[in-house]
Amino acid sequence: MINIIICDDNKKDRENVIKKVEIFMTNRKIEYKKYVFEDYDKKFINLIDTKISSKIYLLDIETPSASGIDIARRIRKKDVDSIIIFLTGHEELGNIVLKNDLMFLSFINKFDDFGSRLNNSLNKALDLLKTRKILRLNDRNITYTIDISDILYITKDSYERRTIIKTDYNEIKVNHSLNEIIGMLDNRFIQTHRACYINNDRLRKVDKTNKIITFDNGETIDLLSDKYKKDV
Repeated sequence: MINIIICDDNKKDRENVIKKVEIFMTNRKIEYKKYVFEDYDKKFINLIDTKISSKIYLLDIETPSASGIDIARRIRKKDVDSIIIFLTGHEELGNIVLKNDLMFLSFINKFDDFGSRLNNSLNKALDLLKTRKILRLNDRNITYTIDISDILYITKDSYERRTIIKTDYNEIKVNHSLNEIIGMLDNRFIQTHRACYINNDRLRKVDKTNKIITFDNGETIDLLSDKYKKDV
């Protein structure tokens, strides 16, 4: 899933950004979640620290409480992978942005061909995210983009005859077979049950007596069979 974080203190500009992002992502048929803020408040700061992947930040350079440049510095202290796109109505601030080592993707003037430049930047952002360790699936005209590190486990729903990909933030059901999906992944995924593979990097604890697997986010499953528990 692509996580798009938007912050703009101007209501009209903010609504314009939201509308253009929604149209772009819908046309690309990519699953995404958006987070919208009117200021760099406590909730925004908490989101920076939250462990979600594939983030695209659309940052207004000037808001009442903070500078988008300062916020970008804070992001980069903990996160060098997220995409940062600056939005502003003040072209002259471009030189200030360039002087800071913020590893940003683009600097967009809200009053100069904004829609086209935003679409180009979002296309570039998605291309960059593709080069990372992600799982991309097309299912029923929807493209799922999932950071592999976010996956806890993958299992088979025998009732619905679909495969479930369980992540930190979602449960995605697709029509691909379990074996087909596992074939797209690397060797960090190990089998614990005839219908389950887990991300070994996310494993915290295994209770082999009670056959309980605990992941690093505290979630547990009981998909551990005698046949595979010796390998976990």
